Order: sequence, then structure tokens, then C-alpha cells
Amino acid sequence: MELEIGRAKRARRAYAFDDIAVVPSRRTRDPEDVSTTWTIDAFHFGIPVLSAPMDSVSSPATAIALGRLGGLGVLNLEGLWTRYEDAQSKLEELRALPPGEVTGAMQRLYAAPILPELIQSRLAEIRSAGVPVAGALSPQRTQEHYRTVVEAGVDLFVIRGTTVSAEHVSKRRTPLNLKEFIYELDVPVIVGGAATYTAALHLMRTGAAGVLAGFGGGAASTTRTTLGIHAPMATAIADAAGARRDYLDESGGRYVHVIADGGLGTAGDIVKAIAMGADAVMLGTALARATDAPGDGWHWGPEAHHPELPRGNRVQVGKVAPLEQILFGPTPVADGTVNLIGALKKSMATTGYSDLKEFQRVEVVVAPYRVG
Repeated sequence: MELEIGRAKRARRAYAFDDIAVVPSRRTRDPEDVSTTWTIDAFHFGIPVLSAPMDSVSSPATAIALGRLGGLGVLNLEGLWTRYEDAQSKLEELRALPPGEVTGAMQRLYAAPILPELIQSRLAEIRSAGVPVAGALSPQRTQEHYRTVVEAGVDLFVIRGTTVSAEHVSKRRTPLNLKEFIYELDVPVIVGGAATYTAALHLMRTGAAGVLAGFGGGAASTTRTTLGIHAPMATAIADAAGARRDYLDESGGRYVHVIADGGLGTAGDIVKAIAMGADAVMLGTALARATDAPGDGWHWGPEAHHPELPRGNRVQVGKVAPLEQILFGPTPVADGTVNLIGALKKSMATTGYSDLKEFQRVEVVVAPYRVG
């Protein structure tokens, strides 16, 4: 349903996570009988969690730790880990800076060249631990570095930006042809973000194994205030899930996974993302709160160090619990930031669903809770 903003402009109503609520059904289950497993391409995971490729969230060590816990760690291949041999010292420098100096320092540190040998060694470190290997590049850097990434032996390749389209137009350079690129690769590709039905459908038509649904909605992002662009996550995910359904028919049965990416700060947000149709979630802030996260209580994304137009901040998210406890509990707090998987299983059990695909069919209502 469209709403009239004024005589010359109409708009569709969109919903954020806080605008919706999951509704119990006639059946309940024991949480121990609930499965949170999911599969993408040939890879099977115990929990539907990918780490966001941000330096404050994903290091080789945390990617390994998340892999051993049943998730997928995604390393930022344009970050400090692939620009500096001693990335830890650069992380310590960024964490120690006063607020007024952070953006300039980030622009300086992230201006260093990406070193192919570091891409290879970081990914080899993850592979040697025996967990699935995933690395992320922006669309702008993919053509430059993808051969190095593939030769290093990634299991899943992630092309991630604030927004990624299947039809980028440029008068200055030849854009990445996603369909040709994905067709020629020997590894499954996850691509996004996509904030609309049409954008998600077009990305699915490129041959991607998964599409990231969302647009710059995380705690460290200022895209909304800088560019005036924002996509409420509940609607963005539901639109992408609708594209998945229609593409399944169009392609004769090819299923493309929808991965919610952005604004997933609590267990309740994860629950609602799955309820809206996501197969899995990519977490930034939620994992940056881990005591063993590389940000050490601080969090920032790649938009924060853009050389001309930064659209993010270094934000203090605090240190709540170790990564394993963040995911599986027990929780010392009652705010939905710890025991994320336990909360997801509890919600699925309370509403009577036994696995993630079933839970995508759960009833939801519009319930705009406003405080104050």
C-alpha cells in the first residue's frame, strides 16, 4: 500500500525489526529438539551465523573460532590484516585514539596497499585450522584481487558493499560483470547488499549462491545521515525472500540463500530476520561485543575510512562475554546480546517450529513498540 507524502510523491510503507513481532502458534516444542543448521552449496553449518568482514569483528583467529563453533568467519580482504604484517599493532593504534582523530587515522592506515602475499597467508592460516574459508572483497577491488583469493583456496567468495547491483553503470571504467564473473569462478559466491525485491532478483540471476539483504544499517554506519539512504530491515529481507521465491520458479528450482546483513544487534533481531525469510544472518556489532573480538570493545566498518566520504564511526560496543558465550550462553545479561543461538532456539520452540525453513513461515504482526 502506497502512502501520499505530498501531491508529487508517494511512498511504500516499510518496516524495521522494531515494527514487527513474532506470534506464538498452537504448538510448542522442547528447545533441545530444534535445529539451527543450514546448508549453502556443499557446505553444512551448525548455526546460521556469518561474521561480517570488518576488522573489528573478523581476524584469522576469530574466523577459525567461529568456524569451530559451527558458523562461518568471513575475513575482510581489504582490511588491516591484508595490508600489514603486524595488523595487531594497527588495531591497537585505532582503539587508543581520541574520537576526533579516528577518521583521519583510518584513512591513512587503510591507504596502504593490499598485499597479495598477505591475502594468501591469512587465508592459509584459516584453512590450516580445518574450517571453511571465506573472504570478502568490495566490487571495486574484486577484479584486482580475485585470482589471488581463489588461488589461496577459499571455499566461499563474498562480494560485499553498502549496495551491490547487477547493473553498475560507469563512464570511467569497465564495471564488474557479475554474471560472467560468477560463471567463470569455481567457488560459490555470496553477493550484496540488496535492499529491494528487484535488486535481489537481479543478483540471483547472476548465478550467486547467496544474496546479502540489507543496506548500511549497522551501529557503526552513518550512511543514513550522510547519504539519506536507508532500508528498514524487516521489509528488505521480506522483499529479498520474495525474490528468492519467484526466482525459484523462474529458474526451474534453483534456490538462492538470503542472508540478512545489517542492524542485527540482538537475539530478537536475529529471530525476526529468520522469520522474515532469511536463511542466515551476517553479524557485526553482535560479535564485536565478544571479549576476544579484534576490536577489543570497539567496532567500525569499511565505510568509516572512505578516502573522500566517510560514512561510519568507530563506536564503543563494550565487551560482554567470550565469542562462544555470545553464541551459546550462559548469559550474564538480560538484553539479548548473549546466548544468541539459545534465544533463537527458544523462540523457534515457543512458536512450535523445528528448523529454520519452517520458522520462515511463522506468523508475524505489525507491532510498533515505541518507548517514551
